Amino acid sequence: MENFDRKKHWENIYQTKELKDVSWFQPTPETSLDFFNQFKVPFHAKIIDIGGGDSFLVDHLIELGYQDISVLDISAAAIERAKLRLGEKAKNVKWLVADAATFKPTEMYDFWHDRAAFHFLTDEQEISNYLQTAQQYINETGVMVIGTFSEQGPKKCSGIEIKQYSETSMTARLKMLFEKVKCITVDHTTPFETIQNFVFCSFRKLPTHS
Repeated sequence: MENFDRKKHWENIYQTKELKDVSWFQPTPETSLDFFNQFKVPFHAKIIDIGGGDSFLVDHLIELGYQDISVLDISAAAIERAKLRLGEKAKNVKWLVADAATFKPTEMYDFWHDRAAFHFLTDEQEISNYLQTAQQYINETGVMVIGTFSEQGPKKCSGIEIKQYSETSMTARLKMLFEKVKCITVDHTTPFETIQNFVFCSFRKLPTHS
């Protein structure tokens, strides 16, 4: 896997598969939307969806009235598909083509959402880079929500090894930078009628002492 080209892999998937033919397809991302309700995220909040691809979360957020949404994905093809689907509304979204492992934000965020991008980071340095970036670019009162395959979930996705997490292991991995608010486990039913077990955890930043 030394020379694995992550970007090429995802561009190929988004260029060859329909949205309904990928395992992560969700017409209504209820779990993610529940976190927005739980934290009473204001409509002017700066939101970023990491690895958002062409998921429907952005559609729902626009519909609800959120005004400052960024969607990041490694695949330009995925982002183009989302833009096409949204039509005129796409102009109201900031689209970012970047690898979550090396992403360098240019603004601070109030709500950092990641459903199933973080678990593709299996290299310790990449995980560390990701968490340091999130810690640096989430506002003091901001929230981070991460959803990954649980220890009861798949070990691979789209042919790639992933890193499974439990509430305990995710909390332990983030504890130097973030404080856990709440974790839940969720069964996601894929379009192929298989079940994938996820763990979703919400975090707040630990106070920084100067």
